Amino acid sequence: MAAVTGNRLSPGIMGRLRLAAQGLLGPGFPSIPEAVRRMPAMQAQDLQAVLWAVGQRVPGSRIDDVRGALHRGEIVRSWPMRGTLHLLAPEDLKWMLAITSDRLIQGLARRHRELEITAADVDAAAATALQLVSGGAASRAELFQAFERAGQSTAGQRGIHLLGILCQRGYLVQGPLAGNQQLVVAFDDWITESRTLDRSEGVSEWLLRYFRSHGPGTERDFAWWAGIPLTETRAALARVSDQLVELEFEGTRYWLSPETAALLDAGVPGQRTVLALPGFDEFLLGYADRSLVLPPEHAEKIVPGGNGVFKKTIVAGGGVIGTWAGPAGGRNPGVVPEPFDAVNGLRPAAQKSFELQAAKYRKYLGS
Repeated sequence: MAAVTGNRLSPGIMGRLRLAAQGLLGPGFPSIPEAVRRMPAMQAQDLQAVLWAVGQRVPGSRIDDVRGALHRGEIVRSWPMRGTLHLLAPEDLKWMLAITSDRLIQGLARRHRELEITAADVDAAAATALQLVSGGAASRAELFQAFERAGQSTAGQRGIHLLGILCQRGYLVQGPLAGNQQLVVAFDDWITESRTLDRSEGVSEWLLRYFRSHGPGTERDFAWWAGIPLTETRAALARVSDQLVELEFEGTRYWLSPETAALLDAGVPGQRTVLALPGFDEFLLGYADRSLVLPPEHAEKIVPGGNGVFKKTIVAGGGVIGTWAGPAGGRNPGVVPEPFDAVNGLRPAAQKSFELQAAKYRKYLGS
């Protein structure tokens, strides 16, 4: 579609367009499976964080609703890209892994040599794992014990790397919940219906769904997010660009859905909206360049010391303005804002809006 000029845009408007695309402004998504399917993958190495990320996008949902969807296999959690756990629709996992797994495993080849993991070891671990979970499920501890009995050491991260390879190769997947841990199950036992897409078709669909759920975004954002080479990303974009809108802002080309772009004519909502988002939320982590919504001078406050652990964020008017603290569960949890402006804090209206978010969070937890 024709490009939209950016003379009436600002970082705040761009951020609010992303919030709308991600279901964080407006009506949200109608159900938990649909929210995950629409995203189409949500960063999930922190289980409690991603449960709240889904809860924020599905009005009225509670933590037990999201846990239930995961426990029943209506949504799944695995390593489809970047070597990081994500939440996604079960029917999408197999074709996504077909696109990404070889590159993921090749990228870890040096580490696997250090851990003395060979192709024969992977085959042996797969046979051991599938025998263990045949018709049932096993905890990670039980799986690692089975590996040890079969002569496969799990020391020094060797166990977690074996598990990762088996999940990326489609032998295993994380299944039902046991407390705050997931049991391991056989992929084909847990996911009985999978879509089949060839690589070109799959990358094109993945890119289209990314821009529909994350736009405005750039081709580099998608290439980083999905772990797809930039040349392949550009070829896929050429195939689906007629279904997207191109937006130019400060000399950079962005892509988004026609529905999201239409908000520029109707008026982009959320100028006064305050949100309490979890750590690792796609609003921040779903892009290679986060400076559009997070001023670089405050990046250290989100990831202290660059340790890879993202704090919960306060988002106002389409940008990150602070962090917040609150326990993942428990009765009457305290929810405390920590704005970047430590001198003036939140303005009265923003403080009131944040208190409403805190109440929403407590209700989501059932407290």
